[in-house]
Amino acid sequence: MIVNSLSLCYHNKLILAPMVRVGTLPMRLLALDYGADIVYCEELIDLKMIQCKRVVNEVLSTVDFVAPDDRVVFRTCEREQNRVVFQMGGMGAALLSDPDKIEKILSTLVKGTHRPVTCKIRILPSLEDTLSLVKRIERTGIAAIAVHGRKREERPQHPVSCEVIKAIADTLSIPVIANGGSHDHIQRYSDIEDFRQATAASSVMVARAAMWNPSIFLKEGLRPLEEVMQKYIRYAVQYDNHYTNTKYCLCQMLREQLESPQGRLLHAAQSSREICEAFGLGAFYEETTQELDAQRAKLSARTSEETGEPAEDTSGVIKMAVKFDRRAYSAQITPKMCLLEWCRREKLPQPMYETVQRPIDRLFSSIVTVAEQKYQSTLWDKSKKLAEQAAAIVCLRSQGLPEGRLGEENPFLHKRKREAPDQDCGGSRAQELAQPGELCKKPFVALGSGEESLLEGW
Repeated sequence: MIVNSLSLCYHNKLILAPMVRVGTLPMRLLALDYGADIVYCEELIDLKMIQCKRVVNEVLSTVDFVAPDDRVVFRTCEREQNRVVFQMGGMGAALLSDPDKIEKILSTLVKGTHRPVTCKIRILPSLEDTLSLVKRIERTGIAAIAVHGRKREERPQHPVSCEVIKAIADTLSIPVIANGGSHDHIQRYSDIEDFRQATAASSVMVARAAMWNPSIFLKEGLRPLEEVMQKYIRYAVQYDNHYTNTKYCLCQMLREQLESPQGRLLHAAQSSREICEAFGLGAFYEETTQELDAQRAKLSARTSEETGEPAEDTSGVIKMAVKFDRRAYSAQITPKMCLLEWCRREKLPQPMYETVQRPIDRLFSSIVTVAEQKYQSTLWDKSKKLAEQAAAIVCLRSQGLPEGRLGEENPFLHKRKREAPDQDCGGSRAQELAQPGELCKKPFVALGSGEESLLEGW
């Protein structure tokens, strides 16, 4: 676990624990707002990160690590720059059975980075083996060790072993972070200090109690859940969090209230817009997404001007800053299919796509022509197919037509489930791999070389 600060201290700290699907940027920011000193991201697999491309997202003011499938694996921002811990490795407590590998990984990290490295473990079946392991871990030179006071096979309903954490704290000279107290010990802010004293730990890491209500870190006491959830949703929209992750985290907060009217609305929601509407934030969603779209368009226009290269004359083209996110659409239906079927129903010529590739970064942009009107997304995509889908979305939205999103009613596609190959105006696979500028028109302008940015080096 590599920490984004050379000076991060692990003494007397309140820490948001790493939690799968929970520790994404909105939750981390919310925990910081309520008083957490350090926040861990969700557990990430190292192989996934190796495949990612680091992208400075000027629209959101974030640094994103983007996988080959265009999914954001990790997103961070200036607000948490000196307080976020990036966690990576095997799943769960898998490494506990291989202490040699633990030592090799930690030693390599400590020697290979100037940033503090920490480790998080569960306890072993015997105290003797546990103490032997943590001594070995300490010798690697790590800055601190977090200890979940349960054995690998134990679940939250099993009591946490405060005495084992205390024995570890008494044995080691580095800070020990106590974890595992949510079920039996931590119900309110004052309980965090009680748990720290019971374990003699330097700091406390809170998992499920923070997942249920992140204001657990607030010295003044828990805030009303409705207020906390609305604040979380605002962060999720502002930082373009995928709605499935937002929905999951909100469900963890609602818990026994999932059968309430609001819980049912959340359960039925199939988009960020619908989540916002369920919590009375519909106007906030519309205002924020419009601002983000305007920022994307402004950035795209500025990039074109800064290159000093002639841009294609696109007067009369209807533009929007949109991208095609496959996860937001039905597995059988795409925007291109919706547009093609609508054209058939209206007896219009089939949509015609003109796609070009930008040489400097090999990204694609597409213009679709329908009934002599052109439509285009101002955002560039990593593939020809994605660019064409985005252009189709612009056309459909400008006409107020369904585009195939999950939960969306589409009267045009009750029979057709798959786009006919001979109707895909994009052509063959070979055409998709065409050289830059080979298609109907010259390439669009190239991006500049870029500037050094905040969070450089992530």
